[in-house]
Amino acid sequence: MEAKKRVVNKFATIFPQSPRGANEKIIYGHIGLGGMGSSHVVADSCAALCDVDANHLKANAAKVKGSPLLTDDYRRVLERKDIDAVTIGTPDHWHALMTVHACQAGKDVYSEKPTCKTIEEGRAMIEAARRYKRVVQIGSQGRSNPSAAVACNYIRNGQIGTVKEVKLWHPNNYVSDNSFGKEGPAPPELNWDMWLGPIGWRPYNPAIVHFNFRWLMDSGGGFIRDRGNHALSIALWLTGQDNWDAPVTVTASGETNPNSVYDAPLTMKVKWEFSKPQWTLIWEQPGVVPERFEGEWGGTYTGDKGDLIVAGGDGGCATEEKAKLYTPPAGGFKAFLEPENTDPTERHRRNWRRCIKTREKPVMDVEIGVKVIILPIIANIAYTLGRKLTYDPKTWKFIGDEEANRMLYEPYRAPWSLKGI
Repeated sequence: MEAKKRVVNKFATIFPQSPRGANEKIIYGHIGLGGMGSSHVVADSCAALCDVDANHLKANAAKVKGSPLLTDDYRRVLERKDIDAVTIGTPDHWHALMTVHACQAGKDVYSEKPTCKTIEEGRAMIEAARRYKRVVQIGSQGRSNPSAAVACNYIRNGQIGTVKEVKLWHPNNYVSDNSFGKEGPAPPELNWDMWLGPIGWRPYNPAIVHFNFRWLMDSGGGFIRDRGNHALSIALWLTGQDNWDAPVTVTASGETNPNSVYDAPLTMKVKWEFSKPQWTLIWEQPGVVPERFEGEWGGTYTGDKGDLIVAGGDGGCATEEKAKLYTPPAGGFKAFLEPENTDPTERHRRNWRRCIKTREKPVMDVEIGVKVIILPIIANIAYTLGRKLTYDPKTWKFIGDEEANRMLYEPYRAPWSLKGI
C-alpha cells in the first residue's frame, strides 16, 4: 500500500513537457505486444517492453537494440523517468485505464482503438490528457489514409450536396462457433490475473484471449466497437461531424448465439439519428455490399445531389474514381495528411511523434476519439436494453432513462482505478 501511494504522489508532481528539438530522440515504452501492438515497437529507441504473455515479450525483445526492461506489469514502465512516450496495444478493456495512468505519469500516448469501453472512461481520458498536457493519439489510422482524405475532400466540398444518410456495411461478428472452450489453469507464460485487470474475474479460457477477446461484451463488444471505431471515425470525418453536440437517438438489434462462450451478437443493426444537423447513420452487420464498388466493409454516403462509396477506412481504404480525380478549389476544404507519404499506419504514428515534439494536437486526438467511440458504446447499450435511447453529449447522459445511464459506468475490479495507480 505504501509503495502504491509513493507512485501516485510521484506522478502528481510531473510538469508539462516543453517542445522537443527536431532531432531529439524520443524514448519509448511499449505496452501490449501482440497483433498491432508489435508493429508500434521502435527498435532503436525502446527502454521497456511490457506484455502479460511471455512469448510476446520474448519475440519483441529479439527485435530491439540494447537491453530494455521486460515486464508483465505496465506500472513498471510508467515509473521509468527516461521514457517519454508509450504505445498501448493491449486488449480493449485496458486502453482507457492505461492511457489515464500514462498521462498521470507524464508520458505521451499512442493507444490502439477502440478508444475506451465506457463514457466514464472517455471523459477521464480527455481530462487526463488536458490536465497533464499530454499528446494522446488514438490508433484510428484511417485519419492518415490518402484514399480516405480524397473522399473527405470530395464530400466536405459539397460534391454530393448535403449529406442525409451514411450506411455502413460490415460482416458478422465471428461468434458462430458452437462451443464454450475448456476452462482451466492458464498456461505458464500468461499472467491471467493481469490480462483480466479491471474487468470481472473469470476462469482462464483459451477461446477468449488474444484476438478473440473482441467477441465478449466485457473485453471487446463486437465488431461495432472494434472495426466500427474505424468506420465511424471515417463517417464523422467525411461528414464534418467530429464535434457533434446535439442529442442523437439510437436503436439497435442483433441475433445472439446461446451455444457459444461469446456474448457479442452474431448480427448487429444500428441506426443513429442526429438532430443538428439532421442526418442518419446506419450500421448493418451483415450489410449489402454495393455492386458498383465492392469491399469487405465500408460506407455509402448519400447527399441531396449524389453519393460516394468508401470501402475500408483503416490502413486499407479505397474510394470511387470521381473522388480520386477531384481537386479541391482554392480556399476550399482540404483534409490534413502528415507530409511524409508512407504506409497509413506509419504515417499516423509519425504524426504523433511530430506532435510530441511540437506539442500540437494529433490528427486523431483523444477528444475526437471519444466522440467516435460514444456511438458504438450507446449502440451496445441500446442493444442490451432492447429499446430506443436518446443520448445528450452536453450532459454525457441519456435523456430520461436512468437504467441506461447506469450502464455508462462499469465498476473496476480491485485494485484498479481511474484516479491513479
